[in-house]
Amino acid sequence: MSEISGFEPVIGLEVHAQLLTNSKIFCGCKVSYGQQPNSLTCPVCLGLPGALPVLNKRAVEFAMRMILATGGTVKNRSVFARKNYFYPDLPKGYQISQYDKPIGQGGKIKFKLENGQEKSCGLTRIHLEEDAGKSLHPEHGEPYTRVDLNRCGTPLIEIVSEPDIRSAEEAYGYLSKLKQILQYLEVCSGDMEKGHLRCDANVSVRPVGQKKFGTRTELKNMNSFKGVEKAINYEIKRQTKLIKSGGTVTQSTLLWDEKKQVAEEMRSKEESKDYRYFPEPDLVNLIVNDAWKEDVSKNLPELPDEKSTRLISDYHIRQYDALVLTDSRALADYYEKVMVDFGDGQAAANWIQTEFLGLLKESKVEIQESKVTPEMISALLAKVKSGELSGKMAKEVFGEMFASGKQAEDIIKDKGLVQLSDESALGTIIDNIISVNPDNLAKYRDGKTNLLGFFVGQVMKETKGQANPQVVNKLLKEKLEG
Repeated sequence: MSEISGFEPVIGLEVHAQLLTNSKIFCGCKVSYGQQPNSLTCPVCLGLPGALPVLNKRAVEFAMRMILATGGTVKNRSVFARKNYFYPDLPKGYQISQYDKPIGQGGKIKFKLENGQEKSCGLTRIHLEEDAGKSLHPEHGEPYTRVDLNRCGTPLIEIVSEPDIRSAEEAYGYLSKLKQILQYLEVCSGDMEKGHLRCDANVSVRPVGQKKFGTRTELKNMNSFKGVEKAINYEIKRQTKLIKSGGTVTQSTLLWDEKKQVAEEMRSKEESKDYRYFPEPDLVNLIVNDAWKEDVSKNLPELPDEKSTRLISDYHIRQYDALVLTDSRALADYYEKVMVDFGDGQAAANWIQTEFLGLLKESKVEIQESKVTPEMISALLAKVKSGELSGKMAKEVFGEMFASGKQAEDIIKDKGLVQLSDESALGTIIDNIISVNPDNLAKYRDGKTNLLGFFVGQVMKETKGQANPQVVNKLLKEKLEG
């Protein structure tokens, strides 16, 4: 970018991931999106006098999964703290979080940019905390803000990166990989539209070669990875232009306006002292022994990078195909189930990426909702491989399978879609076509070999597209040149 010539961005990301537990982190209230406002609350998550929190063991294990999967250290002892601030959707007037003694420290996220370059970003910490409620700000001229406290107490992990990111593109790559890992671990849905994954970006710029960091601002209210990328690019340009004109960057919190494509100041940026942290008096220290860590570690699933490498080795597919197939755990698992009964890894990879993913996208259906099971695709591909169906026929059959959920065998019988491969039967048809086209036969033998396509077309027309193209080409060449 010419606008930032001579300056280097320094970016750190704070990601809040909502954990896929059934209940909240300190009480038994159900975690569920889209319910009647304020219907999923109790004295504990509302912070009523005398109500005491009890830690959700499942939330702790989910946090441990992410820490271990990213190469971090699960601390044997961590401490919950009260983070004090006042906002309408925080009924207690404080948030239970972790401060100077988090459950997880260190680790890193490795990711690739679009040009194939590999990058790595260190993690400062991963800690547990509870979510706040949600303020529903005025719309259509309403004079009031409403508050929904259903989200209060929903378990979160906050994943804080080191300031290792140097561009908006790198931030996008980091977030994409982070989301993929969370989904593989099955600890977070990653749905940004529902607020299950939220990202704040700390952005500063400094002259190239300078070691000292510049003054940072914090960007909030970004509801997509593309939104994060746009907001960071905007803020890099704004800060650079301000410094070049002789101005000074002020430490502040900015809200990204997606409609206007601008970041507007919300408030001055708080420091930890502003939150008056102190240990949560109603919770004992969280103790994680080595046996518990070992139990969580041995039950970690195969992660995306490992799975991609193994698919290449086991099924002899291209690296690009392995990256596409491991984009989600559901897709990778689906592919491997297809391969249980089908032996051609590349053919299966091609079909899933083109035909299957194409129809899923077109119909806006998730893999888990598809009527086509992996076993059904295996059976269909086996018919193509044996020559019973042509590729064109298979696509027609698959479209019907996807829409109806019927087996390939039943659709083939209903539509009479059987590929004709019998050389004797096809030879008779070819002889008849050659006999009624003596002029084209003579031209072919005089050197106009492109007329082979004409003869193939006539055979396919005569057989209503059911002739095996490979067999037709072979027989035609023998007879035309004989």
